[in-house]
Amino acid sequence: MSERPPEPNAVPPLAGTPGHVPDLPTRFVMGVLMIAVASVAIWFGGWPLRILITIAAAITLAEWADMHRVAWPWTWLGVALLALLLLGGGEYLYPAGAIDTIRLDSGEEMWAIDDATFTPVWYAMAAALATGLLLALASRRPTLGWGFVYVAVPAFALLVMSWAIGFGLIFWVMIVTWATDIFAYFAGKSIGGPKLAPRISPAKTWAGLIGGAAGAGICGWLAADFFALGAPFTWLGAVMAVIAQSGDLYESWVKRRCGVKDSGTILPGHGGVLDRVDGLMAVSVATLAVLMAGLWTG
Repeated sequence: MSERPPEPNAVPPLAGTPGHVPDLPTRFVMGVLMIAVASVAIWFGGWPLRILITIAAAITLAEWADMHRVAWPWTWLGVALLALLLLGGGEYLYPAGAIDTIRLDSGEEMWAIDDATFTPVWYAMAAALATGLLLALASRRPTLGWGFVYVAVPAFALLVMSWAIGFGLIFWVMIVTWATDIFAYFAGKSIGGPKLAPRISPAKTWAGLIGGAAGAGICGWLAADFFALGAPFTWLGAVMAVIAQSGDLYESWVKRRCGVKDSGTILPGHGGVLDRVDGLMAVSVATLAVLMAGLWTG
């Protein structure tokens, strides 16, 4: 005789579907721990932050490669080249502990940000693109090459912003991204309503998008005021929230194509590192673009 099928209510609902209850205590504790570690590294800046960025980027690339079933030797090569770009290339182009200065008529030097500050970024981006192309050709896996560029560019953007502006802007980027996730989560859960992109991410709603943008707008304004960043960061929080959620949707689309639920399992209650930094990656690139376009008035 065949076994009796389980009762419908005995089968746990899938994540992102009605009735699914995530492990909130684990998720909360892990979230607080991640914020604490990131905050300490941002505060000290320099090598502590660079090492944290490199570790997170390396794990993210490894998760990306694993989702796309890239052979481990090619994954390790990609991770090694990524670390070389961020640590070696970062130190060569933007030495830790040094800052951009201009010499006044009095002979004194003062901190300054100008177009020349971001000129080396183009060299780093060219190196990332070239390395990604070589990885794609050598491994015959275009997804590995794109994954390298996808991870390297935002990671280097964070490094450059920390070097050029300091911890205030990095905190602003983090606060806006965190606020987007938190407010979007609670607005989506409490309000619900029409789905934002049901074929890509069934858990996301329009209410979540609006709630995330509103929360990021308020928190971004407060953070910009606290760190004396000024325009345009005072009012860019809501815009960055939309960009963050676009980055989140892109990663969700990639995971669906790869047939996986999470990018990894390294973070209990959260999945993989890529699951937590997908929005941050998009916001980092957008913020650096604002600086390079000369839109920051200081």
